[in-house]
Amino acid sequence: MKVIILSAGRGERLRPLTDKTPKPLLHAGKLRIIEHTIQSLVRAGFKDIVINTAHLSGQFPELLGDGDAYNATITYSPEQEGGLETAGGIINALPLLGDEPFLVVNGDIWTDYPFENLAHYKLKELGHLVFVDNPEHNPTGDFSLQSGKVSLDGDNKVTYSGIAIYHPALFANLDVQRLALKPLLLEAISKQMLSGEHYQGKWSDIGTIERLQTLTEQLND
Repeated sequence: MKVIILSAGRGERLRPLTDKTPKPLLHAGKLRIIEHTIQSLVRAGFKDIVINTAHLSGQFPELLGDGDAYNATITYSPEQEGGLETAGGIINALPLLGDEPFLVVNGDIWTDYPFENLAHYKLKELGHLVFVDNPEHNPTGDFSLQSGKVSLDGDNKVTYSGIAIYHPALFANLDVQRLALKPLLLEAISKQMLSGEHYQGKWSDIGTIERLQTLTEQLND
Protein backbone atom coordinates (compact mmCIF):
# COMPACT_ATOMS: atom_id res chain seq x y z
CA MET A 1 0.00 0.00 0.00
CA LYS A 2 1.28 3.45 -0.90
CA VAL A 3 1.32 6.37 1.51
CA ILE A 4 0.92 10.10 1.12
CA ILE A 5 2.22 12.34 3.88
CA LEU A 6 0.37 15.65 3.70
CA SER A 7 2.99 18.38 4.01
CA ALA A 8 1.81 21.37 2.01
CA GLY A 9 0.45 23.55 4.82
CA ARG A 10 1.82 26.98 5.67
CA GLY A 11 1.88 26.48 9.45
CA GLU A 12 0.73 29.97 10.38
CA ARG A 13 0.46 29.25 14.11
CA LEU A 14 4.08 28.09 14.17
CA ARG A 15 5.45 31.34 12.81
CA PRO A 16 8.13 32.63 12.89
CA LEU A 17 9.61 29.09 12.81
CA THR A 18 7.74 28.26 9.62
CA ASP A 19 8.81 31.44 7.85
CA LYS A 20 12.03 29.65 6.94
CA THR A 21 11.19 25.97 7.51
CA PRO A 22 8.09 23.98 6.49
CA LYS A 23 6.23 22.67 9.53
CA PRO A 24 6.94 18.94 8.90
CA LEU A 25 10.66 19.70 8.66
CA LEU A 26 10.89 21.32 12.09
CA HIS A 27 12.82 19.30 14.62
CA ALA A 28 11.06 17.48 17.44
CA GLY A 29 13.89 16.01 19.43
CA LYS A 30 16.72 14.64 17.31
CA LEU A 31 14.58 14.14 14.23
CA ARG A 32 12.34 16.30 12.09
CA ILE A 33 8.60 15.77 12.64
CA ILE A 34 8.19 14.06 9.28
CA GLU A 35 11.20 11.82 9.91
CA HIS A 36 9.49 10.31 12.95
CA THR A 37 6.56 9.43 10.70
CA ILE A 38 8.72 8.08 7.88
CA GLN A 39 10.63 5.82 10.25
CA SER A 40 7.42 4.51 11.81
CA LEU A 41 5.92 3.83 8.40
CA VAL A 42 9.00 2.00 7.14
CA ARG A 43 9.14 -0.18 10.25
CA ALA A 44 5.53 -1.14 9.55
CA GLY A 45 6.32 -2.07 5.94
CA PHE A 46 5.19 1.10 4.17
CA LYS A 47 8.10 2.02 1.93
CA ASP A 48 6.47 3.68 -1.09
CA ILE A 49 5.86 7.23 0.11
CA VAL A 50 4.48 10.32 -1.64
CA ILE A 51 4.93 13.74 -0.03
CA ASN A 52 2.89 16.69 -1.26
CA THR A 53 4.56 20.06 -0.87
CA ALA A 54 3.78 23.76 -1.36
CA HIS A 55 5.33 26.09 1.22
CA LEU A 56 9.12 26.18 0.75
CA SER A 57 8.69 22.97 -1.20
CA GLY A 58 12.27 22.75 -2.38
CA GLN A 59 13.48 21.99 1.13
CA PHE A 60 11.81 18.57 1.18
CA PRO A 61 13.87 16.86 -1.55
CA GLU A 62 16.96 18.73 -0.37
CA LEU A 63 16.66 17.32 3.17
CA LEU A 64 14.88 14.00 2.63
CA GLY A 65 16.20 13.04 -0.78
CA ASP A 66 14.72 10.06 -2.61
CA GLY A 67 14.12 8.14 0.61
CA ASP A 68 17.16 5.90 0.33
CA ALA A 69 18.44 7.07 3.72
CA TYR A 70 15.22 5.76 5.28
CA ASN A 71 15.06 2.50 3.30
CA ALA A 72 12.10 3.94 1.43
CA THR A 73 11.20 5.42 -1.94
CA ILE A 74 9.99 9.01 -1.70
CA THR A 75 8.22 10.77 -4.56
CA TYR A 76 7.15 14.41 -4.38
CA SER A 77 3.88 15.98 -5.48
CA PRO A 78 4.51 19.74 -5.66
CA GLU A 79 1.69 22.26 -5.56
CA GLN A 80 1.43 25.97 -6.14
CA GLU A 81 2.33 28.32 -3.30
CA GLY A 82 -0.61 28.33 -0.92
CA GLY A 83 -1.39 24.69 -1.61
CA LEU A 84 -4.56 22.93 -2.68
CA GLU A 85 -5.94 22.06 0.77
CA THR A 86 -6.25 18.44 1.88
CA ALA A 87 -8.57 16.91 -0.72
CA GLY A 88 -7.08 19.00 -3.51
CA GLY A 89 -3.59 17.85 -2.60
CA ILE A 90 -4.67 14.22 -2.64
CA ILE A 91 -6.44 14.61 -5.99
CA ASN A 92 -3.30 16.21 -7.43
CA ALA A 93 -1.25 13.23 -6.21
CA LEU A 94 -3.63 10.49 -7.42
CA PRO A 95 -1.50 9.70 -10.51
CA LEU A 96 1.32 8.82 -8.11
CA LEU A 97 -0.92 6.86 -5.73
CA GLY A 98 -2.55 4.54 -8.24
CA ASP A 99 -5.90 2.78 -8.31
CA GLU A 100 -5.73 0.94 -4.99
CA PRO A 101 -6.54 2.23 -1.48
CA PHE A 102 -3.73 4.28 0.04
CA LEU A 103 -2.72 5.45 3.49
CA VAL A 104 -2.84 9.16 4.34
CA VAL A 105 -0.89 10.66 7.24
CA ASN A 106 -0.79 14.32 8.18
CA GLY A 107 2.75 15.65 8.09
CA ASP A 108 2.36 17.63 11.31
CA ILE A 109 1.47 14.86 13.77
CA TRP A 110 3.53 12.63 16.03
CA THR A 111 2.18 9.32 17.28
CA ASP A 112 3.14 5.85 18.42
CA TYR A 113 0.21 4.40 16.47
CA PRO A 114 1.16 0.92 15.16
CA PHE A 115 0.93 1.48 11.41
CA GLU A 116 1.40 -2.25 10.86
CA ASN A 117 -2.28 -2.56 11.88
CA LEU A 118 -3.14 -0.95 8.54
CA ALA A 119 -0.51 -2.59 6.34
CA HIS A 120 -2.89 -5.31 5.15
CA TYR A 121 -6.19 -3.65 5.94
CA LYS A 122 -8.94 -4.74 3.56
CA LEU A 123 -10.90 -1.58 2.90
CA LYS A 124 -14.59 -2.28 2.25
CA GLU A 125 -15.79 1.33 2.30
CA LEU A 126 -14.57 4.60 0.82
CA GLY A 127 -12.35 5.22 3.83
CA HIS A 128 -11.18 4.05 7.23
CA LEU A 129 -10.28 6.76 9.76
CA VAL A 130 -8.23 6.56 12.93
CA PHE A 131 -9.53 8.62 15.84
CA VAL A 132 -7.90 9.63 19.12
CA ASP A 133 -9.03 11.01 22.46
CA ASN A 134 -10.01 14.67 22.25
CA PRO A 135 -7.05 16.95 22.99
CA GLU A 136 -7.38 20.24 24.85
CA HIS A 137 -7.51 22.20 21.60
CA ASN A 138 -10.43 20.11 20.23
CA PRO A 139 -12.49 19.22 23.33
CA THR A 140 -15.75 18.48 21.51
CA GLY A 141 -14.23 16.11 18.96
CA ASP A 142 -15.08 15.68 15.28
CA PHE A 143 -17.15 12.56 14.67
CA SER A 144 -18.54 9.64 16.63
CA LEU A 145 -18.14 5.92 16.07
CA GLN A 146 -21.17 3.64 16.05
CA SER A 147 -20.57 -0.07 15.47
CA GLY A 148 -17.36 0.73 13.63
CA LYS A 149 -18.99 3.30 11.33
CA VAL A 150 -18.18 7.02 11.37
CA SER A 151 -21.26 9.03 12.31
CA LEU A 152 -22.37 12.58 13.01
CA ASP A 153 -24.75 11.35 15.70
CA GLY A 154 -23.97 10.61 19.31
CA ASP A 155 -22.46 12.62 22.15
CA ASN A 156 -19.17 10.73 22.50
CA LYS A 157 -17.33 12.37 19.64
CA VAL A 158 -13.62 11.70 19.12
CA THR A 159 -10.91 13.55 17.18
CA TYR A 160 -9.71 12.63 13.70
CA SER A 161 -6.02 11.82 14.05
CA GLY A 162 -4.91 12.70 10.54
CA ILE A 163 -4.40 9.00 9.77
CA ALA A 164 -6.70 7.22 7.33
CA ILE A 165 -6.96 4.83 4.43
CA TYR A 166 -8.90 6.19 1.47
CA HIS A 167 -10.09 4.58 -1.72
CA PRO A 168 -9.45 6.65 -4.86
CA ALA A 169 -13.20 6.44 -5.53
CA LEU A 170 -13.73 8.98 -2.74
CA PHE A 171 -12.14 11.54 -5.08
CA ALA A 172 -13.59 10.25 -8.35
CA ASN A 173 -14.50 12.76 -11.06
CA LEU A 174 -12.99 15.68 -9.16
CA ASP A 175 -10.61 18.05 -10.91
CA VAL A 176 -7.43 19.33 -9.32
CA GLN A 177 -8.50 22.39 -7.35
CA ARG A 178 -8.38 23.91 -3.89
CA LEU A 179 -10.69 21.58 -2.03
CA ALA A 180 -11.17 20.71 1.63
CA LEU A 181 -11.55 17.10 2.73
CA LYS A 182 -14.44 17.48 5.18
CA PRO A 183 -17.24 17.89 2.59
CA LEU A 184 -16.18 14.62 0.96
CA LEU A 185 -16.13 12.88 4.33
CA LEU A 186 -19.58 14.22 5.19
CA GLU A 187 -20.97 12.88 1.93
CA ALA A 188 -19.39 9.47 2.57
CA ILE A 189 -20.77 9.45 6.13
CA SER A 190 -24.26 10.14 4.78
CA LYS A 191 -23.89 6.96 2.71
CA GLN A 192 -22.44 5.00 5.68
CA MET A 193 -19.28 4.50 3.65
CA LEU A 194 -16.67 5.42 6.28
CA SER A 195 -15.39 3.05 8.95
CA GLY A 196 -13.22 4.01 11.88
CA GLU A 197 -11.27 2.96 14.94
CA HIS A 198 -10.39 4.69 18.21
CA TYR A 199 -6.70 4.65 19.15
CA GLN A 200 -5.94 5.56 22.75
CA GLY A 201 -2.15 5.68 22.62
CA LYS A 202 0.19 8.63 22.23
CA TRP A 203 -0.66 11.28 19.65
CA SER A 204 0.08 14.96 19.18
CA ASP A 205 -0.94 17.52 16.59
CA ILE A 206 2.04 19.87 16.30
CA GLY A 207 -0.01 22.98 15.59
CA THR A 208 1.66 25.51 17.88
CA ILE A 209 5.10 26.35 19.21
CA GLU A 210 3.96 25.25 22.68
CA ARG A 211 2.94 21.80 21.44
CA LEU A 212 6.23 21.46 19.57
CA GLN A 213 8.14 22.34 22.73
CA THR A 214 6.10 19.86 24.79
CA LEU A 215 6.73 17.05 22.30
CA THR A 216 10.43 17.86 22.12
CA GLU A 217 10.69 17.69 25.92
CA GLN A 218 8.91 14.33 25.93
CA LEU A 219 11.15 12.88 23.24
CA ASN A 220 14.30 14.14 24.97
CA ASP A 221 13.38 12.57 28.34
